[in-house]
Amino acid sequence: MNELLNDYELEVALEPERYELHAAPAYHFEMPRRDFFKALGCGLLIVCALTEAEAQQESGGARRGGGARTPQEIGAWLHVGANGAVTVYTGKVEVGQGIRTSLAQVVAEELRVPLSAILMVMGDTDLTPYDAGTFGSQTTPGMSPRLRRAAAAAREALLDLAAEQLKVERTALRAADGKIANTATKQSISYGQLTKGQKLLKAINDNVALTPHEQWKVAGKPIHRVNGRDIVTGKHRYTTDLKRPEMLFGKVLRPIANGATLTTLDAKAAEAMHGVTVVRDGDFVGVTAPSAQLATQALAALRAEWKTTPQPSAQTIFDYFKQNAGQNAAPAQGNNNASGSIAAGLAAAQHKLEGRYTIAYIAHAPLEPRAAVAEWQDGKLTVWTGTQRPFGVRSELASALRLPEERVRVIMPDTGSGYGGKHTGEAAIEAARMAKAAGKPVKLVWTREEEFAWAYFRPAGLIEIKSGADKDGKLTAWEFHNYNSGTAGLRPIYDIPNQKNEFHSVRSPLRQGSYRALASTANHFAREVHLDELAERLQLDPLEFRLRNLKDERMRAVLTAAAKAFGWGQAKPAAQHGFGLAGGFEKAGYVANCVEVAITNGKVKLVRVVTAFECGTIINPDGLKHQVEGSIIQGIGGALFEAIDFADGKVLNPRFSRYRVPRFSDLPKLETVLLDRPDLPSAGAGECPIVALAPAVSGAIFMATGQRLRSLPLAPNGLNA
Repeated sequence: MNELLNDYELEVALEPERYELHAAPAYHFEMPRRDFFKALGCGLLIVCALTEAEAQQESGGARRGGGARTPQEIGAWLHVGANGAVTVYTGKVEVGQGIRTSLAQVVAEELRVPLSAILMVMGDTDLTPYDAGTFGSQTTPGMSPRLRRAAAAAREALLDLAAEQLKVERTALRAADGKIANTATKQSISYGQLTKGQKLLKAINDNVALTPHEQWKVAGKPIHRVNGRDIVTGKHRYTTDLKRPEMLFGKVLRPIANGATLTTLDAKAAEAMHGVTVVRDGDFVGVTAPSAQLATQALAALRAEWKTTPQPSAQTIFDYFKQNAGQNAAPAQGNNNASGSIAAGLAAAQHKLEGRYTIAYIAHAPLEPRAAVAEWQDGKLTVWTGTQRPFGVRSELASALRLPEERVRVIMPDTGSGYGGKHTGEAAIEAARMAKAAGKPVKLVWTREEEFAWAYFRPAGLIEIKSGADKDGKLTAWEFHNYNSGTAGLRPIYDIPNQKNEFHSVRSPLRQGSYRALASTANHFAREVHLDELAERLQLDPLEFRLRNLKDERMRAVLTAAAKAFGWGQAKPAAQHGFGLAGGFEKAGYVANCVEVAITNGKVKLVRVVTAFECGTIINPDGLKHQVEGSIIQGIGGALFEAIDFADGKVLNPRFSRYRVPRFSDLPKLETVLLDRPDLPSAGAGECPIVALAPAVSGAIFMATGQRLRSLPLAPNGLNA
């Protein structure tokens, strides 16, 4: 066992009473829960002491559900077993962004162990410390430093222990490769030999010695995903792959439209089917059966009638936003929403411009739709589900089923993408309700149509801008109103003495919520396209116009880096081709895009996209490049053709045959320039890279055709339409 632990990267599949260790295709160990930690060794336990501010930042303040605050002292972040295996516990989860690898890198760096020795346990509410969720690009700036400090404290504690056991001065010892060695005698002792199965408690403070960036050997290096082979070969198990003894399959009766209420239900035909259970709880109706096929048949046998109400459509939504906006505007994420005088700024302007920009609802369209497996045992509920907020889903389950939170366990297998769309636990609650009624475990997997129609969307938005610039190309006035889509990225980074930025809330007719970069994509689109229009009025190059109004050095750096790599201004585009440029910022990251498009028979094709991105110190260049380029590819859909079509509460394009997402044939040549800033803390990269693509594409289309497009998506049916 010890040899396998040292020689292979391990993956743990956590279940309520049994744990499985997968060391290699030829080895599979399964053991009871009580023996799991014996196998790992009862080694070193680190307790991390956080300030109150840190605890609030991590948890979002008070915990939901029980009301108790997140403890200021957090234990069991890191465990060094007697066999040398290192287990790391975090409430953050892997949804394809690569944090299983980058978090392991910082631990391996500080603890001086091979990356293969680290086992990450993520998103299990019974085993990991409380965490508010994996969102907002907060894992890298928040969790990486915590685990890094825990690993550094473990290293220092092991050095102290080795000095005591070897009877030498601590300065003569060096930690490397999971061992402590005497540099003079070459005598060494492994971490496992040092702990001898004993627990060691240690408080971690902010001044624990951390490895300087210039000495990094694992962090900062382009490491491939630690479980990448399992993912591409299909060995890795997701929620949809799980099986439980006597498990049933569930299906849910959906309303005929958003907001519809159930008036009558005839379930006799379904109830007559052998093995079928019909579950009703208020307006919730579901069926369970021994097979997915029978559950589908039982669902089709239900006869339901619904009451609906008239609602806006995709064609009327933007007028609806303007007509139904709230009376009070919300400020931009804690920033002052006004400075100077708009009237004075417009009076000083030689060029004035007004613009109206619209952004459609779009779907997250994750590869893995919502899924959950629910099981009740002795009054305790365990749910496996793909979610970005395991502890939040635990609270939702406890509330919906009227259970104490300690009677609910949520386990999050790595999820097949989320993009902000898997914050809520509706599938988990549905599976739990059906499992309780059926008395057996139930697996629920949403269909693609359900995922499109009943998950929440990126908010649609209407944005109106009024601006002015003087004869020297300096912005003098900026009035920006966002209706419905949100406040992220609302306040411009440009230097504008007179500005007003307001968000107007509207009750959305469709369910809406978080999406990669939130409203920052909408706000950047409107702002950057508007700047292009002003630059045209001033007869200035779009890059030059931005730089004239920009003091922020990080933003200037990505703009100039992208322009240099692209060759901006060095040559004119070919016929029916156009170039575009835009910049953006979000979650302490900075991005700039230069794009080339080609127009053929009214169809828009991206030819080349150059992206410059900076997010402080880079932990994994390979993973970061994947994040950036993944954002660009996803952003192509929102820029060109993704949009939810709806009317009277019904989604009219709830499948991939009708909802266009980027395909391999849509991909341009991607060039990525990463700006490493070891003088700055690491920021997350999951959101910022997507925000500047759409306005850059709009600018390129204008250069190629003379058409100024102000609505997302830009060309869902081609430019001729």
